[in-house]
Amino acid sequence: MSNAQKTIHTKAFLLLVLLLISCRGISQQEKDTTKLMNVRYGSKGIELQTRDNKFLFQLQSRLQFRFSTPYDTDPLTYDDYSQDAKTTFKINRARLKIGGHAFEPWLKYYWEYELSQSNLLDFRIMIEKWDFLSFKVGQWKTEFTRERFISSGEQQMVERSLINRPFTVDRQLGAEVYGHLKGNGIADFNYWFAALTGTGRGSTSNDDNHLMYFGRAQWNFLGRFLDFEGCDLEFHEKPTPIIAFSAITNRSPYTRFSQAGGGSLDGFENGLPGQYRVNQWNLETAFMYKGFSWQSEWHTKEIIDKYNNNDMTVMKGYYVQAGFFFHNVFHWWPKHLEMAGRHASYRPDYSIRQNRQDESTVAFNWFFNGHKNKLTSEVSYFSFQDKTLPLEQGWRFRIQWDISL
Repeated sequence: MSNAQKTIHTKAFLLLVLLLISCRGISQQEKDTTKLMNVRYGSKGIELQTRDNKFLFQLQSRLQFRFSTPYDTDPLTYDDYSQDAKTTFKINRARLKIGGHAFEPWLKYYWEYELSQSNLLDFRIMIEKWDFLSFKVGQWKTEFTRERFISSGEQQMVERSLINRPFTVDRQLGAEVYGHLKGNGIADFNYWFAALTGTGRGSTSNDDNHLMYFGRAQWNFLGRFLDFEGCDLEFHEKPTPIIAFSAITNRSPYTRFSQAGGGSLDGFENGLPGQYRVNQWNLETAFMYKGFSWQSEWHTKEIIDKYNNNDMTVMKGYYVQAGFFFHNVFHWWPKHLEMAGRHASYRPDYSIRQNRQDESTVAFNWFFNGHKNKLTSEVSYFSFQDKTLPLEQGWRFRIQWDISL
């Protein structure tokens, strides 16, 4: 064997030894990682958790496919009822959600991003070491209304009601203190108090020296907490009712808020810094028991124009909603099928007698895997009343598939 061949063989042998050592090192590293980390698919998607539970990372995506005819959004003005038919199929939402805890199980974080519109919706840090006293800082949906705070993926209907647009406070940036005061029997309460920028999602600064102040008190008068959820998928074995009252005061250029941020309701001009003082109140009820669910809200909203002689407009609205899994009564009814109904009414100016918009909706939910994979269909009937115009009416049909991965 020549010296050159010996050199090649020696190099090959050394390379083989190095590869074996590397493979053993990688194998050992994988074993060590397995000892340190658990990987699983859970209720919040893919979950990575350390063995000591000091770190948890959760990753989930959600898609919402919707078909609607003759239009998708709720009519806002009289002219909307006679708009041209526009049958639509679209990806209504495409969300990426990241959450978990870091360093301690009670130091939690959450991010949510809307991929279809490139919007950062939520980003917040929560300190939840004690049930009676927790803290939150960042951007999130305020707990002002039950309907708005329930995730769009856990709604009972295809979409929120007619009154959501004028009364929601939506996402705001700020800090909050909240907790659960677990008393015996009727002495059981939840509370939320927040100081917020008051200029809507995505706003990095305030328009003036005024903040938005928010408060909510929830009475769990049978001693059982009811979470923000749209259907009684848990089939509560005991009656679980709540009554809640919430209020907000704010001064800003805006008369409404949405996922897009601050905006103007119909009939109001785009405001200047601090132009509108907005005061809102909401009385809310909810109840769940053995497949039956109920929720309602009664809203009042004052808009005071500080730049135009303190002109005030008062708005009122309400909705009532209920659903039931009828297989509890009829054996032939499919177990995974829920029927629900809702009626909503809104008066944009309470001082005008003939000034009302109404929505009545019937919906059916088929749950393949709870809210994580469901099909919802609904039919809605709208009417628009105006003192100077004839009554306008219209129908709408929508069907939606919502799936979380």
